[in-house]
Amino acid sequence: MSFRSRDWELEDYPTSVRRQEPDPDSKYENNPRFEPHSYWASIINWNVNGFGNSKEEALGDLFTCFATRKAKLAEDGKPLPRPGANVPIQFASQERVNAHPALTQDFIERVLGFEWAFVSDESSLWDFHCEKTNELLVAKIRSVYGVCVDDIESAKLWEILDRIAAAQKPE
Repeated sequence: MSFRSRDWELEDYPTSVRRQEPDPDSKYENNPRFEPHSYWASIINWNVNGFGNSKEEALGDLFTCFATRKAKLAEDGKPLPRPGANVPIQFASQERVNAHPALTQDFIERVLGFEWAFVSDESSLWDFHCEKTNELLVAKIRSVYGVCVDDIESAKLWEILDRIAAAQKPE
């Protein structure tokens, strides 16, 4: 039936729901920023997931995530994957972060504290810590580069890197 249509609903896709056991050793389990969930629902062969404390909640969240992904694909003029098709993971563009390659690497090492990290134009400070706020990294950016970025609400790395690069340009 999936070959006769181009506009599918969640019910047309093969899904899976699993109960997740908490990991007491996980740094995320007792972290106030991350709420552990007992159930995980997903579309098989496609990275669309939902979470909840019951099977129904997880499926409801999966429905919301599917609707969001479907709308984004339509907005981008891309077709909805056929149910059952294997949908490869697509990485976000790196065009904006790659505008400052040396600065990006320096930022990863000196601010984020990693030897290397994959960062894209969708990466934000939130992706690199478990704290409730970005205060510690914002303060570190100010200390390392002398640039204030606390007004960048998105916390997107490309916006932060653009601001640092602009501040480093000789006048």
